[in-house]
Amino acid sequence: MRVCVAGAAGAFGMKHLDALGAIEGIEVASVVGAPGEDLEAFAQARGIGHWCDDLGESLARSDIDAVILATPTQLHAAQAIQCLEAGKHVMVEIPMADNLADAERLVATQQRTGLVAMAGHTRRFNPSHQWLHQRILVGELKIQQMDVQTYFFRRSNLNALGKPRSWTDHLLWHHACHTVDLFQYQTGGVAAQVQALQGPAHPELGIAMDMSIGMKTDQGAICTLSLSFNNNGPLGTFFRYICDNGTYIARYDDLVDGYEKPVDLSAVAISSNGIELQDREFFAAIREGREPIAGVARCLPAYQTLDRIERALA
Repeated sequence: MRVCVAGAAGAFGMKHLDALGAIEGIEVASVVGAPGEDLEAFAQARGIGHWCDDLGESLARSDIDAVILATPTQLHAAQAIQCLEAGKHVMVEIPMADNLADAERLVATQQRTGLVAMAGHTRRFNPSHQWLHQRILVGELKIQQMDVQTYFFRRSNLNALGKPRSWTDHLLWHHACHTVDLFQYQTGGVAAQVQALQGPAHPELGIAMDMSIGMKTDQGAICTLSLSFNNNGPLGTFFRYICDNGTYIARYDDLVDGYEKPVDLSAVAISSNGIELQDREFFAAIREGREPIAGVARCLPAYQTLDRIERALA
């Protein structure tokens, strides 16, 4: 299967390129970047035969089967729709849109074209969260509360590699999206109640730098989510699952119980890399002609909840 990666030279584009190198039968045939990037050297160093700064040029190629979009958030929905309209399967990094209306348009386009369209909701694939999900499904665990902290130190417009960004990140539509989706996915319900608070907007970036979100399902499970771009300390997202039969703490691909005893995740999946597992699911869904675990329609409820949270903040 021949793939185009758009946004390939960015932090997550390179994560996908590394992941694709571990998946048998996948060839990166084209990369797309922003004007001004030295894409020729980037592509040649990785043995990729085609590079350009126009997504449409890659989509016009008959030898491209699928596209992975690791481009700026504000482009996600329009570019994903563009890929589907060009007859290409597409995986768009999280969030698939930065508003509900665009997310709904993307889902409608996927349903009309019948192609595979998947959102990069990596938490559904991290072995730590998969281990818990499997036990929830068979009734061994029931979530009573998820306590989640998403903390970065990002007072200037830099990406995950510390390089200047051409676009502005967002606590709600990007970073909260991970947890809103995971909470609803793990509990099997939709947030029936939401509440939210945010701190002052950054004078230059124009975004809230601190945010607090609360959610509750009809079944009674609650989620408390704290987010900050002001945190000068350990960075990342940390999940505490308080269940009826134990407490578990997930730190990316590691999982411990409430007493910091490690949980063996070696049998959960073929890899411990959530991005690789996400990409493997995308290509498996294409080959098998089915909806992926993180298909855009399956992820839409998270965007409906984000819309309600945004209105609560307003």
